[in-house]
Amino acid sequence: MCGRFVVAKESNELLTIFDVDRAADDLPEPNFNIAPTTQIAVVVETADDDGTIVKRLESARWGLVPSWAKDPSVGSRMFNARIESAAEKPAFRQAVRKRRAIVPATGYYEWRTSAAGKQPYFIHPEDGALFSFAALYEWWRTPGATDDDPNRWLLSTTIITRPSAGPLADIHDRMPLMLSEDVASTWLEPSTSGDHALLDRVLDASMTVVDGTRFHAVSKAVGNVANTGPALIEPVEDPAAP
Repeated sequence: MCGRFVVAKESNELLTIFDVDRAADDLPEPNFNIAPTTQIAVVVETADDDGTIVKRLESARWGLVPSWAKDPSVGSRMFNARIESAAEKPAFRQAVRKRRAIVPATGYYEWRTSAAGKQPYFIHPEDGALFSFAALYEWWRTPGATDDDPNRWLLSTTIITRPSAGPLADIHDRMPLMLSEDVASTWLEPSTSGDHALLDRVLDASMTVVDGTRFHAVSKAVGNVANTGPALIEPVEDPAAP
């Protein structure tokens, strides 16, 4: 699963890294302990009225709210979408087809249970780059909101997960689906058919990213969402180490 992650980059850095055409005014600040229901940065591509494809950096609530939901509280349970079922699940299937996104991440936390107890780890790319987590997004309209209400639309997102692979399987049985550079643009492209073939392709390609990941034990302070500072990703002694 992916229940906490880190974005240590400023929004202007994300604009450059992802070659964004347009950016929202309300982008979140760097955060070293991002939890579900938090506002996070997402990269999406949409078509203008003339058909021009525009890459945008938006602020979205982490926890997908389907367009048909009665209220946004349902999103608190939909911060992850399993790759095995996302294309069929009513909450996610339309987004798989045409509303796919990237969630930039410096790294993420996962807890491993061993004889020594539960220990959090920070998982990150070995070269200091960013993960591009495969994600989905939806727009939800507030019931009864007028057309001039600035809060009439809620943008929300969910991170796709896959079975863990490689050394990460020793920490947890699930992990975020990480997009490799060669499939990221296809994933975002609105005209790409969001079907099982696409999901299989990005799943296979993700192994090149998995092979380049590293991890280390970190403080259990990450368990408190009130802690958001950079000290959270600093290594600590691993009680499970031989």
